[in-house]
Amino acid sequence: MPDQPLIHLHKHTRKEFRERFATGDLKACIIPVAAIEQHLEHLAMEHDWRSVNLIADGVAQKLSPNVLIAQGLMAGISEHHMSHLGTLTLSPATFLAVLTDLIDSVVRAGFTNVLVLNGHGGNIVPCEAVWDQMLRRFQVNLQFLPYWNVLNSDDAELLETKSIPGHAQEFETAFAMAQFPENIRQHELTNQSDSSPSKATAKAGQELINRVVDRVSVHVQKMISGESVVAVPPFFP
Repeated sequence: MPDQPLIHLHKHTRKEFRERFATGDLKACIIPVAAIEQHLEHLAMEHDWRSVNLIADGVAQKLSPNVLIAQGLMAGISEHHMSHLGTLTLSPATFLAVLTDLIDSVVRAGFTNVLVLNGHGGNIVPCEAVWDQMLRRFQVNLQFLPYWNVLNSDDAELLETKSIPGHAQEFETAFAMAQFPENIRQHELTNQSDSSPSKATAKAGQELINRVVDRVSVHVQKMISGESVVAVPPFFP
């Protein structure tokens, strides 16, 4: 194993994972899910996927060696964006079937605290609709969290538009400015009908990222400590 504990499951050999799990250090698993879809004229289509992994990495590093990331679904439920060519979408049935299999895999590996960290709004309603069924099936502390849910109206004061999360607008553009500016086509920022992305700043983006990482880390730590445990819905007698 490297000197610093790995934060991604896929970087382990099977022996490394087996031995590391046996130590008891691995307490929680994050499965990031997001989307590859249009983000107006100025922002690369990978934005949701890149952002949710940025947050997951920050949390796993902050809580190292107790948290591991199992790479999840790059594509999400994006039918509402399919008029913009290039968007990738999964049907809700496909998305949920694959997510269920990923959860099954990490539960069978031994994780009892599993956070599905979401980076795309279109995934929310389908996941929330079936989550009680997920809990009944897996019988573990399985939680679903869109990463921006940890932010509030006070955090929105960092933005001129006061809008969180928005779609490819000031909030998401600020994230990109702070951490992956190569994904922004600067010449398109003001060359489109929506002017809100042009109000974004890297400073605000980085502060919001820091707050999200800190708060999601607290959320995961509470899962590990037993302070945040979802109740498994009962079976009918």
